[in-house]
Amino acid sequence: MIDRIIEVEIYGQKYRIRVKGEEDEKYINHLTSYVDQKMHEVAVKSKSADMLKIAVLAALNIADEYFLCQKELDQLNEVIGVMEKEIGSLEVNLENQDKTYENEFKKAP
Repeated sequence: MIDRIIEVEIYGQKYRIRVKGEEDEKYINHLTSYVDQKMHEVAVKSKSADMLKIAVLAALNIADEYFLCQKELDQLNEVIGVMEKEIGSLEVNLENQDKTYENEFKKAP
């Protein structure tokens, strides 16, 4: 796959980024759009014109979102772990019931 350079804009600044293909370009455009949106939101809330301050505050907001999502994912993984154990226990119980049923069926006249 041939690398290409695309130009993106984040908060009025242009950046050149190397991409590997069309999907990579779409993904980079999605990311840059998200960061641009976050920077504009911070600029409105903070009423600051300092681009560095806006970038840092936007990065903190994005980091907060990331860590909240990570915490939620960890909680979901815990729930899945509990459910997998319960499913395993149910499977063992079903196997035992099947064996009991087979043994009782064999004993029947």
